[in-house]
Amino acid sequence: MLRRIVAALILVPLAIIIIAFAVANRQEVTVSLDPFGASAPAAALTLPLFALVIVLLIVGVVIGGTAAWLRQGRWRRTARRLDREVKALNARLDALQGASAAPGIVPRQQEPPPRLKLQPPARG
Repeated sequence: MLRRIVAALILVPLAIIIIAFAVANRQEVTVSLDPFGASAPAAALTLPLFALVIVLLIVGVVIGGTAAWLRQGRWRRTARRLDREVKALNARLDALQGASAAPGIVPRQQEPPPRLKLQPPARG
């Protein structure tokens, strides 16, 4: 419930600002994609200024999100590896506890296994 209230407090003013921006910037602009033909560009796009700004913001968010996702790949890989190790150790622990609970079987004393030494992922 609190999340919805906070979202409404943020999204409603943001929507009002975006609508006001769109109404104030309805004039058409031409975006030229031809660096050599300034007077008669071979590739040009004419659209309202607010549409251009909104499209560029969306493209920037997508590019930034993709870059962040790619940079976090090594952390996701490390988390998956550590999750596999935890599952394997839990399975081993369950097997050892099950063996010690069986009647007539006395587990022999073992030296504790060496401590795990986990290295953080290498910084690139």
